[in-house]
Amino acid sequence: MARQDTMSPAEAPAGGALQRLAHRLGGLGRARLAALTAVVVGIVVISVLSLTGAGGAGPRHAPPARAKNFSLATLGHPGQRISLSSLAGRPVIVNFFASWCVPCAAEAPTLAALRHQGVHIVGVAWKDDPAKTRAFLARYGDPYQAVFVDGDGRTGIDFGVTGVPETYLVGADGRILDKHAEPLTEADAQALLSRAPS
Repeated sequence: MARQDTMSPAEAPAGGALQRLAHRLGGLGRARLAALTAVVVGIVVISVLSLTGAGGAGPRHAPPARAKNFSLATLGHPGQRISLSSLAGRPVIVNFFASWCVPCAAEAPTLAALRHQGVHIVGVAWKDDPAKTRAFLARYGDPYQAVFVDGDGRTGIDFGVTGVPETYLVGADGRILDKHAEPLTEADAQALLSRAPS
């Protein structure tokens, strides 16, 4: 009698679908089962790397897209509102930060060095209390030409922020040229700036 590779439901051992699947996979042979396992593991690894950004071009970087315009009060001048579109005409770094964000303090020297190089940087204090934002800037330095207040975080979410720090390079035409979703190092900052058209 020939070997039977599949079983009818009546012949399935007690234990259900998992045992039926194991029996069917056993009929594939060791080589095919190893190849199938390698493919599944590869798909899982690629998915995890792309979701975490560890694969290089994951969600850390954004493709060029129109920046969501916003109009927010500026720190220290609650009655004065400035819009992002009013800064059009030259590239600008938009840095979302918060006083409660430890990595934001770590990137402060890099942002200060950029400002010293003449880079136009605006900050958006995301989900932060203005008094705490002022204390943070007094302690770590204020590299920004303007600081917007996004107390409820809605503007940041509309802009695409998932956490802080997040830094965007917005071109003179108002398009997001790049996004960096980690604390900026000097190398990161130079890579970000290299995306700006000359």
